[in-house]
Amino acid sequence: MIMLDLKPNFDQTDDFYATLIAAHEGLTDAESEALNARLILILANHIGNQDVLDAALQAAAQT
Repeated sequence: MIMLDLKPNFDQTDDFYATLIAAHEGLTDAESEALNARLILILANHIGNQDVLDAALQAAAQT
């Protein structure tokens, strides 16, 4: 079983959140959803491991 590291793993969480929110400024709801979908797919591709992705989906569904 894959054990995900769910504790904070980088120092600039507030900076990332601000950048994420800024990326959504001026977008419609549909455009914002599409941006989120593209980001998820890019990060999933970067991870590249189905077991890790399955564990992440399970963790996200529980919280």
